[in-house]
Amino acid sequence: MTMGDKIKHGAEELAGKAKEATGRATDNPDLQAEGQGDQASANLKQAGDKAKDAANDVFGR
Repeated sequence: MTMGDKIKHGAEELAGKAKEATGRATDNPDLQAEGQGDQASANLKQAGDKAKDAANDVFGR
């Protein structure tokens, strides 16, 4: 897993948090839900990053 992918996925999570907070602050449930979805997507990608890193540690790649 490249460091660029990890940074990109972390940035996606932060953007989702910002969207969620903006939706909450502006009483916009659609934007809030979109932010939560973005965070969930980023978290799945980060979990995949961690799994790939663990596999590389085990198999020495």
